[in-house]
Amino acid sequence: MRRNGLLCLLLMMFVLAAGCGGGSKADVSIFMIGSNGIPNEAGEKLQASLQSEIGESASVQVLAAPIFSMEKLIVEIAAGQNGILMIPENHFKAMGEQGGYVPLDDVAKAEDFPEGVLEVTEDGKKQKHLYGIPMDQTKWFTELEFDGKNLFAFIPANAPDKEKAKQVMKIIAEK
Repeated sequence: MRRNGLLCLLLMMFVLAAGCGGGSKADVSIFMIGSNGIPNEAGEKLQASLQSEIGESASVQVLAAPIFSMEKLIVEIAAGQNGILMIPENHFKAMGEQGGYVPLDDVAKAEDFPEGVLEVTEDGKKQKHLYGIPMDQTKWFTELEFDGKNLFAFIPANAPDKEKAKQVMKIIAEK
């Protein structure tokens, strides 16, 4: 019985999350969730800065979660509406071992971000690629004086437009 209740709760959360955010659709949506949450004002400041760097080639929307919730993180990943996710390092590495991330080898150099290199098994073969960008090493966060320690950006395999997400990630990955 308890298992059915948990399943119903997760289903309700998914339905509610899918119905939220009916605003304009950005080309690339970025969802950020930190271990201690991320204030909405920080998300707005990061969005304005990133949009000015990108120009008119793509529109971005940065959504910040003010508190950490594993359930919210799971819903955001499952919904498949985000081009880029920024999550705590421990979750990035634990979930990355299961695969489901887009390799970023054509976006940035693995030697520039060795912490973002993971070895995963896909199709029965071990593969080692750059999958995440540590935010504390990016110009975007340091110039705005944000602490990106233990926060990693990646592109999930279910991203709506992987190529546009890679374009934005290339700007994020600048040192």
